[in-house]
Amino acid sequence: MKKWLYIGGALIVIVVAALVLGLSRLGPIIKTAVNTYGPKITKTEVRVKDVGISLFAGEAKLKDFYLGNPKGFNSPQAMSVKAVYVDVDEKSITGDPIIIDRIEVVAPEINYEKVRRTDNFKTILNNVKKSAGTSTSSTSTEKSSKNGAGKKLVIRNFIVRDGNVNMAMSAPGGSSLSASATLPDIHLKNIGEKSGGATAEEVFNTVFAELYSKIVSPAVTATLNKELKALVSQVPIEDEEAKKAVEKTVNETVKGLFGNRK
Repeated sequence: MKKWLYIGGALIVIVVAALVLGLSRLGPIIKTAVNTYGPKITKTEVRVKDVGISLFAGEAKLKDFYLGNPKGFNSPQAMSVKAVYVDVDEKSITGDPIIIDRIEVVAPEINYEKVRRTDNFKTILNNVKKSAGTSTSSTSTEKSSKNGAGKKLVIRNFIVRDGNVNMAMSAPGGSSLSASATLPDIHLKNIGEKSGGATAEEVFNTVFAELYSKIVSPAVTATLNKELKALVSQVPIEDEEAKKAVEKTVNETVKGLFGNRK
């Protein structure tokens, strides 16, 4: 009996050790994936400062996620997030597809910027769409497989909550106006499940399309519109003509800001 107990105890230790080692490898894997493949997909700077692993919760926490702006935009960043939680089914890490039970993006700060007839998030989304299209070609798939990056993903739950959309604009006379609105929460389910898994590019495309639709949704645009117009009356301009110029700029910006969603 004792012999069986010893053997049973040894097996438990081995299993626990294997799980701990598997989970401890998640941090470097996730950080490398974000910092290496993110910029290739979005064509902007993408980085995460650190990835912490909770062995007891079986969860990874991405700290200080940063999404840079495309060329031609003035804001230093398109989005920053203090914490992103990732809950991976560790048993699927060596398989294909990799199953991610939950990705939760908490309190993202989004800087929305309009330049001429486009905006920063539409530009990023177009870059992601091109990357997703390229990833479906046989040449791209072969290269990804050779580099060990060809595994697909299934994401059970992708959540974005407590986000904020910020917008700044320059007005005539050197004035600067800024407004903010609450980003509606997002909950996408079973990304990639129907197709047996999605590539990283396809996941980015799905998530970014939904994020962009929320940024330009009536709930956000109405608030930004109201705040910008209210700010006009607070601009310290005594010249009536200059005041009208500011009002015209705000009206044209608001009108054009959300009028090109395709």
